[in-house]
Amino acid sequence: MSTRRGAHGRRAATAAALLAATVTAALAAGCTAESGPGDDGRGSPKESKQGASPSATGPSALVVKIDNAAAARPHTGVDAADVVYAEQVEGGLSRLMAVYATRLPETVGPVRSARESDLELLRQFDRPTLAFSGAQKKLLPLIDKAPLRAETPGNAADAYFRGSGRPAPHNLFLRPERIVPKPPGEAALTTGFHYGPAPEGGTATNSRTVRYPAARFTFTWSDSRERWLVGMDGTPATTADGERMAAATVVVQYVKVRESAFRDFLGNNTPYTETVGSGKAQVLRDGRAWDVDWKREKATDGTAFTTGDDAPVNFAEGPVWVVFAKTP
Repeated sequence: MSTRRGAHGRRAATAAALLAATVTAALAAGCTAESGPGDDGRGSPKESKQGASPSATGPSALVVKIDNAAAARPHTGVDAADVVYAEQVEGGLSRLMAVYATRLPETVGPVRSARESDLELLRQFDRPTLAFSGAQKKLLPLIDKAPLRAETPGNAADAYFRGSGRPAPHNLFLRPERIVPKPPGEAALTTGFHYGPAPEGGTATNSRTVRYPAARFTFTWSDSRERWLVGMDGTPATTADGERMAAATVVVQYVKVRESAFRDFLGNNTPYTETVGSGKAQVLRDGRAWDVDWKREKATDGTAFTTGDDAPVNFAEGPVWVVFAKTP
């Protein structure tokens, strides 16, 4: 079977009152300590050197870190992503990482800061372009060394803008075509995913919920749309145009979530999501669920999802959402 998408047969008052408001907003957003200034709406983040130029050996996927606090919704452009990863961040909240290869929306956002575990996840792609608002100062050297092209408001100011109608830092948006002139194509999706006919068996499933300490995702099957409708924190997830966000395939991937070396300014540890290794997962497609195994031997590999007899598990054609859940 193909490991690509598409024709894939192969294939995020008083001074005291102001301070309290700032702390509350930052906690809700899951900010890290010493994030770049652009992450809180008071300017562009400290410029980070680009870790690498676009790859000369193959197409480069565009990856955007997306805010997922309640104040950041509805999202813009997330529905155009080929793959959306959901991860736990500080305070038990969630953040998204959207991967674009086959099409680029006019606008994406709100854009937020990067995390250490993002660098491991991104190694599966060939020198991807990572768009993000900033990062903790201690993390910037790791981003500099990573094999990726970093694009922030500090080095690509004309690609970002502040939207109206919502408070900072939940109002930073990206114009993708200003950093990636055209879609790189499905060959950039080196995820290891297989697409094709559904596996045999599976269990009829109408809805699946994944819970973080302070966030949750719910996916509800729609026969009419032949998609899993996305819900976040008990509310239907819609685009800025009012359309319901949906996925053709949902993967609940059980991983190790441990403490990292980083904390936010309130002292909350930044979780590190380990995506290299092996474990259990559940694949949802066509209104059914399969319990499967996953394996990613090294960071430069994609992730293989297999049945008990090591046969690849095919995904349905269309957007894939991968939700990282802590191994029980």
